[in-house]
Amino acid sequence: MNNFNLYVPTRVLFGQGQIAGIAKQVPAGARVLVTYGGGSVLANGVMDQVRAALGDRIAAEFGGIEPNPDYATLMRAVALGRAKGVDFVLAVGGGSVADGSKFIVAAMPYEGDPWELLTGQGRVKSAVPLGVVLTLAATGSEMNSGAVISRRETGDKLFFGSEKVFPRFAVLDPSTLFSLPVRQTANGVVDAFVHTIEQYLTYPVNAKVQDRMAEGLLLTLIEEGPKVLAAPTDYDARANVMWAATMALNGYLGAGVPQDWSTHMLGHEITAVHGLDHAQTLAIVLPGMLSARRASKRAKLLQYAERVWGLREGSEDARIDAAIQATRDFFEQMGVPTRLSAHGIREPKLDAILAKLEAHGMVKLGEHGDVTLDVSRAVLEAVA
Repeated sequence: MNNFNLYVPTRVLFGQGQIAGIAKQVPAGARVLVTYGGGSVLANGVMDQVRAALGDRIAAEFGGIEPNPDYATLMRAVALGRAKGVDFVLAVGGGSVADGSKFIVAAMPYEGDPWELLTGQGRVKSAVPLGVVLTLAATGSEMNSGAVISRRETGDKLFFGSEKVFPRFAVLDPSTLFSLPVRQTANGVVDAFVHTIEQYLTYPVNAKVQDRMAEGLLLTLIEEGPKVLAAPTDYDARANVMWAATMALNGYLGAGVPQDWSTHMLGHEITAVHGLDHAQTLAIVLPGMLSARRASKRAKLLQYAERVWGLREGSEDARIDAAIQATRDFFEQMGVPTRLSAHGIREPKLDAILAKLEAHGMVKLGEHGDVTLDVSRAVLEAVA
C-alpha cells in the first residue's frame, strides 16, 4: 500500500427527516445563500424543509445551476452573494449544484479573476463555509473537495479542488430521491460505479482494505441499481445506492492506491463537444478504455472478473473479455447506452475532442501516464 494523507472533515446527516438537522449546523446569525438547480426541489418539498430549518437566516436564493454547471451562471451567484453579504452557502441538489457551489464559495472572497481558480493560475486562499442537502446520488461531491466547472462559451470543462471547499456538513435523505427521473437515477448509479473503477482497476499494491471496499461498492451498485429503477420508492435500495455513491468518491477508496481517471478526462471532453450527460460519457468510454489497456491492467482485471462478476472458468483472456462485456451489459441494463451512435452521434468530432484534451494538457493520462492522444483516439474510434 502506498503512503497517504487522508482528510475528510464533512459531517454526514444520513436518513429520513435529517434536513431539519441543518438548523443546528448553520450558525444562528448566518446570512445564507441557498443554491439549487432546475427547480425540482421546489416541487418535491425539499426546499420547504430547508426554509423551515433555516428560517430568517436565508439572505437569498439562487436557482438555475445547470448539469455541468456553467461558469457564467455561477458568476451571477457570486455577484448575488457578495451583494447580500452572504457568509454561508447551502447547496440543495445533486452533484452539479454541489460542484457549482464549491466554486461560488471559493470565488466570492477571491480578489482576482475567478477563472484563474479553474485554470490553475490562482489558488483558493479562503472560502465561504458550505453545506449540502443532497437530492441526487451520483458524484460524491457532498463529501469531497473537488469540483468540475464548464464554460460553455469557450467549450471548456475544468477541475479544481481545495481543502477549503470541503462541505462542513452533508444531509443525505434517501427519500428525497424518490421523485427523480429514471435518467438521473440511472446516471447516478453509473457515475458511482465508474468513480469506484477509476480508483480500483489499476494495478495491485496490496491494498486489501481499499480493494475489498471497492468490490463491495461495485457489488452493491450491481445489486441495488436495477432495484431503484424498478421501484423508485424502495427506501432501502435508495439508501444503499446513496451511501455507495458518497463512499465512492469521499477519499477512502483512493487513499494509498494508484488512480486512473482517464475515462473521466476523456468523458469531460465528449460532454464539452457533444453535450452528453457526464455519466453517459463514462458508460461509453469505460469499456473501450479497459479493452485498450487490458495489458497494463491485466492483474486487476482478473481480480475484478473473479470477485465482482464471479468469473473463474476459462482462460485469462476469456475472463477479461467477459468482465468487460459484463460491465457494458450492466450499463445497458441501467438504460445508459455504451456507444456514441446510440445517442445519435454517427460522426463524432474526434479531432475537436482530441484538441481539447491537448489544450488541457491531458496527453499522458492514466495510472502509468501512458494514455496518449493516440490511445484516446483509438478508444473513441472503438466506442463509436
